[in-house]
Amino acid sequence: MDKKASFFYKKLINWYLKNKRELPWRKTNDPYKIWLSEIMLQQTRVAQGLPYYHKFLKAFPTIKELALAHEDEILKLWQGLGYYSRARNLHATAQNVYYNMDGVFPLEFKEILKLKGVGDYTASAIASISYNQPYAVVDGNVYRVLSRVFSIDTPINSSSGIKEFKKLAQELIDTDQPGIYNQAIMEFGARYCVPQNPECSNCIFNDRCLAFKNKKVAALPVKIKSKPVKKRYFNYMVITSENDKTLLRQRTQKGIWQKLYEFPLIETTTEISPQEINELESFKDFSENLNIESISLYNEENKFHKRSHQHLYTKFWIVKLNEILSEENMIDNKSIPFSEIKEYAVPVLIADFVAEFFEAY
Repeated sequence: MDKKASFFYKKLINWYLKNKRELPWRKTNDPYKIWLSEIMLQQTRVAQGLPYYHKFLKAFPTIKELALAHEDEILKLWQGLGYYSRARNLHATAQNVYYNMDGVFPLEFKEILKLKGVGDYTASAIASISYNQPYAVVDGNVYRVLSRVFSIDTPINSSSGIKEFKKLAQELIDTDQPGIYNQAIMEFGARYCVPQNPECSNCIFNDRCLAFKNKKVAALPVKIKSKPVKKRYFNYMVITSENDKTLLRQRTQKGIWQKLYEFPLIETTTEISPQEINELESFKDFSENLNIESISLYNEENKFHKRSHQHLYTKFWIVKLNEILSEENMIDNKSIPFSEIKEYAVPVLIADFVAEFFEAY
C-alpha cells in the first residue's frame, strides 16, 4: 500500500495546490476557526456557509465570546443555515471549553472527539489541519473519490463500509502533511469527482480509476436506501390583535427546530381546508381563550420544506382578534409586537413569511 498511497496523495496534493479555492479557514490553523468552519459546512455548501462563517467570526472572534453569548443570539445568526442542532452543540462545546478547559481547545484527537457535536470526521479535520496529526477525514466527498478510484461497492452507510473506508483513508494519508492531504481529497470530491457527470476523461486518476475503467462511475458509491420520507402538515396560527401584537412560542421539545420560535402550531395528518379548520379539536383548544373576529388562509399553496427524512407542508392562517392580547390568553405563548418579530430566531420558512406579511412594521 505504501507505493499506492504515495502515488495517490502526491497526485492529489499536486492537483490541490494548483486548483484550490482561496477560503478563509485555509489561511489559519486556529482550532477555533477550523472547528467553526467544519461544523458550518456539515450538510452545507461552501457558497452558502461562507457568509455565515464571516458573520460568526465578527460576532464571536474567539471561543470566549461564543461561550458567553445567549443561545437565542446564536440561533438568530444561524437562521437560514438549517440543522439547528449544530448551533446548539456549537454553543455547548464553546461553554465546555471556556469554563472547563481554561478556554484552550483540546490538543489530542481523542479529547477533541469527546466534544459535543464532534464526530470522527470533524475531530480528524481539526487534528490534522490545526495540529498536523495524521488522522484521515472521511465525508461524502471522500467516500465518492475512494469508492470510484478503488472500485469499492460496500455500502458507505453500513457499519462494514464505514470501517473499510476509514481504514483505506488512513492508509492513503500523507503523514507528513495530513492537513493539506485531507483538504485536497475533500476539495477534489467537491469540485471534480462530483456526484453526477464528472469529467472522467480529464481526471488526474483516469489511468488508475477502476470505476472509470469498468464503467461503474455512476453506480458508485453504493448507499443503502434510507427510511421512507414522512409527510407532515403544519398549520401556523398567526395572531393579529388590536394592539398590533402576535403570539410566538419557543419549541422546547427535542427534534426539528428545537429552541427556535414559531407561531402557535396545529399539526394535522393531512392537508385541511378553511371549512375544516374550525372543526378541529386542536383549533378549539387553541382558540378557547381568544376572542376571534375572523380566520383566513394566507397561502393557498403549501410552503414546502424538504428535510432528509421529512417533507413539511405548511400553511399560515391569519387569526384576527377583536381584542388586545393579555396575560390570560398567552398560556405557553409570548406576546410580541409586530415590530419586534424579526428579532427572534425562527425557521427560515417562517422568516420568509414574516418578511412578507409584516413588511410594513
